[in-house]
Amino acid sequence: MHKKMKHIGISIVALTVLFTSCQNMLDEVPKDFVARNNYYQNEADAQGALNGAYNTLGPDFFNIENYILSELHGDYLVGRGSQASISIVNQLLDQQNIGRTAALWSRLYIAINRANAVLNNVPEIANISDAARSRIVAEAHFIRALAYFELVRGFGPVPIKTKESTDLSELESPRRPENEVYDLIIADAFAAEQGLLETVSGTGQASKSAAKMLLAHVYLTIGDWDAAAAKAEEVISSGKYQLVNVQQPDDFYKIFAANTSSEDIMSVHHSETRQSEITNYLHMGNNLPYNYASTGYFAWVPNMNSFIGEAWSEDDLRKPFNLYTHVQNAAGEWVPLPATTPVLFKKFITDNNGLRTYSVPIYRYAEALLFYAEAACRAAGGPSALALERLNMIKRRAYGYDPEAPSPVDYASGMSEEAFVEAVLQERAYEFLIERRRWWDLKRTGKAKDAFAAIGKTLIDERLLWPIPENEINNNPAIGQEDQNPGY
Repeated sequence: MHKKMKHIGISIVALTVLFTSCQNMLDEVPKDFVARNNYYQNEADAQGALNGAYNTLGPDFFNIENYILSELHGDYLVGRGSQASISIVNQLLDQQNIGRTAALWSRLYIAINRANAVLNNVPEIANISDAARSRIVAEAHFIRALAYFELVRGFGPVPIKTKESTDLSELESPRRPENEVYDLIIADAFAAEQGLLETVSGTGQASKSAAKMLLAHVYLTIGDWDAAAAKAEEVISSGKYQLVNVQQPDDFYKIFAANTSSEDIMSVHHSETRQSEITNYLHMGNNLPYNYASTGYFAWVPNMNSFIGEAWSEDDLRKPFNLYTHVQNAAGEWVPLPATTPVLFKKFITDNNGLRTYSVPIYRYAEALLFYAEAACRAAGGPSALALERLNMIKRRAYGYDPEAPSPVDYASGMSEEAFVEAVLQERAYEFLIERRRWWDLKRTGKAKDAFAAIGKTLIDERLLWPIPENEINNNPAIGQEDQNPGY
């Protein structure tokens, strides 16, 4: 067997043993050895295994590589330093960035393997209540669906693994067509929806609404408009969520600076006393060690020639919430940012007059409204009054108006299907800036090339997918170089 293959296989097994060995064991189990049939004994063990799967979400939602690759493939920001070639898009070929895609692939399959461990073992535990078993299994289905959704969108056809990998004989797995991956995602998300709790603790735990949002997102991505609208409607009509009212830019921090908000469906939450958990992501868009971050890499710079420049109305409160041009220095004076980086991002901050970011959203209520608006319009071949109203709710809130009442900034009725969808995409771009949405929206709607052309960039087809990691090609007997995505 290839030495490298042995190394990878042993690493997978080691990860599994390392994870399981840190859980509470029965007294009679030897402390220097943990076997699967010894571990899964009761509800505490099952919950511990599930917690390990949740931990793969990390402080930045499947780690910082996920954000770097998603955001820098958008059309409104530019990478600096080692990340510059990502935002050029056609040059995602240097080793550091190839390594980032490989790290993301690995992270997602670790999530899948840990979810599989729960799904393969927890149903057989005798010493656990039916309610706990159902919930824990449902949460594992959700995590696996979420991880596969990230994989298939980024890499295209990928290996499907539904059994926990514990030894070298289980490494072989071919790439499967995208439709098969989506079938698994939908099946997992439906299974999750059936067993998840209606109300959760607010600590990042998946709920029924989170599963419905994932289903709506998946259906929107594959073009099943009726199903997408129906799932979004279930979240909206539940009455559990409402838009946070905004009168001034910093009011948006009621969404991001609180541990939970009326808009939070699922987020990665951070402790008030452990700000370092979110540091890597915070520093990507910040510069100086005052006001908006304790330090800064400013690896992400806004492209003010894009839609976030002059095209973005100064009356839209999301603009000063997301962008800043002045910073308070050590003497307490407000001074302009350097001429080389005159505008930077500030949605995610460590300090701003007492405000801090504690939540990295996975899904929030504003997106349910926009999911419905877009899907319902596509399903009907044009916007209904309800679809228009839900689009306008987002825009009204952004300009400081009551989301529930007509306003001077409302989109007018009579829009064509394409004009309405374009308006939804524009509102999504403003609403979810730096929330991992823009690249995926451009890609799923086929608008990526036009968006890049608008800022003077040419996007080649080969960059619509990321490269399959060389380690996977070298060590998975079912995948060869001929299976690599084109252009790599």
